[in-house]
Amino acid sequence: MIVKHSGQASRRADRSKNLVGFLVGSVQYAVSIFEVREIINPMPVVELPHAPAVVLGVTDHRGEVVPIIDLRLRFGLESSARTRRTKWVVVELDGRAVGLVVDAVTEVFGTTSADERAVPALGRGDDVRGIAQVFNHGGKLVFVIDVARVAAPARGLDVDAVAMAALSELPPPPSPLGGTPNAPAPQRGKSRRP
Repeated sequence: MIVKHSGQASRRADRSKNLVGFLVGSVQYAVSIFEVREIINPMPVVELPHAPAVVLGVTDHRGEVVPIIDLRLRFGLESSARTRRTKWVVVELDGRAVGLVVDAVTEVFGTTSADERAVPALGRGDDVRGIAQVFNHGGKLVFVIDVARVAAPARGLDVDAVAMAALSELPPPPSPLGGTPNAPAPQRGKSRRP
């Protein structure tokens, strides 16, 4: 399923469908369709040193370096192997794209105020969970996430600085003449035999 958000609600066929649903573990979550740029299949990721554990790394998507956050790790679950159903929900955060790894995208749907339930106060960790609203949809609870809170680790990530740090920690490339760069050149005319 590919959902592309143009930023103009008038282009959507059904304006009552305002949430994109997805699974993380066995729990149903959703995000406002107005915060979703698109839904894509996972791409190769470059791991970044010193990044928060929930940030898998970054990817080059449509010419933009996009941080990727694993929602399983963000919500305190164990990481799991990628499957055919694994998707990235690319959301907008402070004018930049952030990819949220989800186990599966379920549907685009709408809700009414009659479906809304009170957000439970679960105590410590509420800021990490970032639950903005709760709805009963199809007889099941759906937790609408607050993108600003859930994707907060990407907000503090200076992608350019972290990428430069990653490059500085790589070993230097081999010299085209052989040997390693900055190594002293062998002196001519002197034998190295013992």
